[in-house]
Amino acid sequence: MKNTLKISLKPNEKIYINGAVIRTDRKVTLELLNDVQFLMESHVLQADQATTPLRQLYFIAQIMLMNPSDATEAQALFRRSLPMMIASYGDERIQSTLKHIDQLVAEGHVFEALKAIRSLYPLEAAALGGERGPDVHQLRAMAGAA
Repeated sequence: MKNTLKISLKPNEKIYINGAVIRTDRKVTLELLNDVQFLMESHVLQADQATTPLRQLYFIAQIMLMNPSDATEAQALFRRSLPMMIASYGDERIQSTLKHIDQLVAEGHVFEALKAIRSLYPLEAAALGGERGPDVHQLRAMAGAA
């Protein structure tokens, strides 16, 4: 028997479940009884916040969860972007985690991939020395040229 997952939401908070946007009008606890793809509003990254390579990768992966109709295009962009990203980091921890993230996405575990990407933010900040990466539009252009 699978474990259930309980999620508590505050009034007017949103959750994205299998591409549907759900907003509550009061405090509520949802009990998810089966495997679903979901993303809490607090973990949603806006396009203008995708200011580093890992945040750009996160943004691409979150599209797979939030907008299943665009998942194929986002997955193709993810596949083009990831090898460039792995090659651009000299930190072995980042490289190995990116390879694991690739495996998670390939197996359909996008939520777990998003958590793994977020865990790399501090390492990325150290690796970039506080520099900002290209914006999400530049990343898309780079991935399209590959």
